Amino acid sequence: MSDLVLSVDVAAPAGTTWLALTDWARQGEWMLGTQVRVIEGNGRSVGSKLAAFTGFGGIGFTDTMEITTWEPPLRCTVRHLGSLVQGTGVFQVLSKGAGHCTFVWAEHLKLPFGLLGRAGWPLARPAFALGVRHSLRQFARFAENYSMGEQ
Repeated sequence: MSDLVLSVDVAAPAGTTWLALTDWARQGEWMLGTQVRVIEGNGRSVGSKLAAFTGFGGIGFTDTMEITTWEPPLRCTVRHLGSLVQGTGVFQVLSKGAGHCTFVWAEHLKLPFGLLGRAGWPLARPAFALGVRHSLRQFARFAENYSMGEQ
């Protein structure tokens, strides 16, 4: 397993940040190269399934996930179900007072491609982390300006 844990401070209340985070259909507005949709359930309960396509120009892969923990407005845990991406992801919102919070994104991944994947992770990890950091900065701006129903 390989872990990646990154966070960003958000100048918005924890409740608003949670709503922005779990607005799955709009994640493409802040998550680099990714579109998310609910494929089973309501997307707001344990057992709901999500499909996240990551790529550019139609070339990429779909990461299917199942929500395994749903604790609004604090934590959502997903289990990655795909053949390429396996492990767990944790999205956590930590309140820092009335108008501020920290969003923590943690991935605990089983690397694909066996020994080759484990050997390549030290090379791929910095680029992956760079993309996630960019997405987290975008997310902070998204959450700070979030209102439900905007498209």
